[in-house]
Amino acid sequence: MSVLGYLRVSVRFFTILRELTRKKEEVLEFPEGENVTIAAVLEKLSKRYGRKFSEYVYEKKTREVKGYLQFLVNGRSMASFKGLETVLADGDVLAIIPPVGGG
Repeated sequence: MSVLGYLRVSVRFFTILRELTRKKEEVLEFPEGENVTIAAVLEKLSKRYGRKFSEYVYEKKTREVKGYLQFLVNGRSMASFKGLETVLADGDVLAIIPPVGGG
């Protein structure tokens, strides 16, 4: 599925992240052979969408990803893989899921 030496990963956004990006889904391309992790995808998105995205995803002082965010790779929780260091493959779908409010 890679196109001209690129690895493609689809990222799905929900709730607040959908508002910040103004998208439901985006396909990111990385040079083939690059080690593409969930952390690398978040960094690329942070650079693309700027301060508001970064402030929503990362703790201000530590730059750690906020604990309330959930990440699914092809429908499976990243907790069942290697967390933020989970390596993604061409064609993978990463869903970033904010906390669900209730009342």
